[in-house]
Amino acid sequence: MTITSTQLFLYFGALIILFLTPGPVWIAIIARTVSGGAKSALSLTLGVSLGDMIWPVIVFLGLGFLITIYSDIFILIRYLAAVILSFMGLLVILNAQNTITTNKKLTKSGFFAGFSAGFIAITVNPKAALFYLTLLPGFFDFTTIGNIDLLVISVISFSVPMLGNVILILFLSKVRNLISSPKSIGRINVISGALLILVGLIIALN
Repeated sequence: MTITSTQLFLYFGALIILFLTPGPVWIAIIARTVSGGAKSALSLTLGVSLGDMIWPVIVFLGLGFLITIYSDIFILIRYLAAVILSFMGLLVILNAQNTITTNKKLTKSGFFAGFSAGFIAITVNPKAALFYLTLLPGFFDFTTIGNIDLLVISVISFSVPMLGNVILILFLSKVRNLISSPKSIGRINVISGALLILVGLIIALN
């Protein structure tokens, strides 16, 4: 391997920060856990983690390298991500009183439905795109790493969100009855929306 343990440790920490930053995936997990329970949400989590595992491969195939050459692309992606996150947050707040079960794409029963919803949630997630396409090349030199390095990076990218989301699901399943009432759902949506807007503003200002 060409990557060092220090690089992997720093990347591991960055993934934890990425996971702790609220985004569309959190909303999807909350929706599916409340509507279908822990078992229903696990399929979504698997789809999310697989998407996280694929992102480093996408960067390795050239997108990250292009961004390092054309620095203006980073600026464009950063502000685009900020706008998208803020817009999503505003929509969540405006629809705060809608019951979670009205989102059929997130709460549709079945393993494949949950898996595909999770995979789509992470692959179109602007927060994840911003992280992997712009920051990942800062941790590793994608012009020199080999297949084993890429495999290790991808496994870590899979493991951190998988473990974090499982812990989140277990917690949500314990308090499922408390957060499933319309009043609680409204509060969760307002808080989630506000956090999305906050993250968008932080991205834009930094």
